[in-house]
Amino acid sequence: MASFIIEGGCRLNGEIIPQGAKNEALQVICAVLLTPEEVVIENIPDILDVNNLIALLSDMGVETKRLNEGAWSFKAENVDIDYLQSPEFMKKSASLRGSVMIIGPLVARFGRALLPKPGGDKIGRRRLDTHFIGIQKLGANFDYDDATQIYNISADRLVGTYMLLDEASVTGTANILMASVLAEGETTIYNAACEPYIQQLSKLLNQMGAKITGVGSNLLRIEGVKTLSGAKHRILPDMIEIGSFIGMAAMTGSELTIKDAAYDELGIIPDTFRRLGIQLERRGDDIFIPAQDEYVIDTFIDGSILTIADAPWPGLTPDLISVLLVVATQARGSVLIHQKMFESRLFFVDKLIDMGAQIILCDPHRATVIGMGKRAMRATMMTSPDIRAGIALLIAAMCADGKSTIHNVEQIDRGYQNIDVRLNQLGANIMRLD
Repeated sequence: MASFIIEGGCRLNGEIIPQGAKNEALQVICAVLLTPEEVVIENIPDILDVNNLIALLSDMGVETKRLNEGAWSFKAENVDIDYLQSPEFMKKSASLRGSVMIIGPLVARFGRALLPKPGGDKIGRRRLDTHFIGIQKLGANFDYDDATQIYNISADRLVGTYMLLDEASVTGTANILMASVLAEGETTIYNAACEPYIQQLSKLLNQMGAKITGVGSNLLRIEGVKTLSGAKHRILPDMIEIGSFIGMAAMTGSELTIKDAAYDELGIIPDTFRRLGIQLERRGDDIFIPAQDEYVIDTFIDGSILTIADAPWPGLTPDLISVLLVVATQARGSVLIHQKMFESRLFFVDKLIDMGAQIILCDPHRATVIGMGKRAMRATMMTSPDIRAGIALLIAAMCADGKSTIHNVEQIDRGYQNIDVRLNQLGANIMRLD
């Protein structure tokens, strides 16, 4: 288990380029299974979850080649479907939640798939019903062995249909979308997720020869095709990392420029930070955050306490709730943070309370933060429970008085590329202990 030793109170200064989007990478890499031809993907982040998925595809027989930093070539010409029954596949796919998105491509192209119950962050229930029900409606059969916790999926053929998703699941939409592009006839997906990552996946699939319309809306129509060809695709910058850097700059009173941020794809993220009182300026496609001695939380127009809540896109992404919460602890004013999706994601706040933050955990989904203004938090020892809580704890440690220790930083490594090295180049003092 690796750890970070963080010397608090260091100000950052300079420019940083965000990595490629983790959530998009997991989707588009699974899409290479839909064609025997070469697919080249650029701006792939060098992080644990993505590297594990690439290794899993390689073990399945996909030819994988690193072309240069961030660029990979994939060729799924000789996929070994029998490998899915091996103990090695069971172990690797069970540890990686993104592996659930291989189901759609495998069933669409090969007629069968096998999947152990996937792991991932321990942030509450993360049901797979949307994935499975949607692919079932296309004609697939699902058998679940409760003893082994293995899903066995098969289909003689997939046939397009109309479906109304019970939730606008991003990975569920991606999985169904990838299954439907090779189904016979037309598929309509209503209440589809419309995040930029789904839009990017749709653009890649259309480049490969799919016929998807309604991209960017919650109503997707897919006309099935018989085969797909190769393509070249570039992944967007990671909006969660961009939000994390905005939070770091504000908490540490730092002047920071985030380069090539794809500003138009960030939705309401910049304005959400502005409502916490954080100044940020768009400069072309860059974001400039000036050094601020303090920032004041806004209120609603009638003067009532501000509420920040996650919602399906174009609402606020739930992956930034942890960062926004920790940033609010150093503001002046109060805010109610409402995490609607995952009932265990806010449980890390006890670590922030130990550091001196004024937070009331109302219930598993809501926390009230009473910002007392810029004052050094107490250094402490912590353990990262998941990716997003881990980065929030790192941000807190960076503005604490003294040295803090964060254990289990492999959780942070799953979503953030060389985060300690990159922040140290800006003036942070983070030491990694393996």
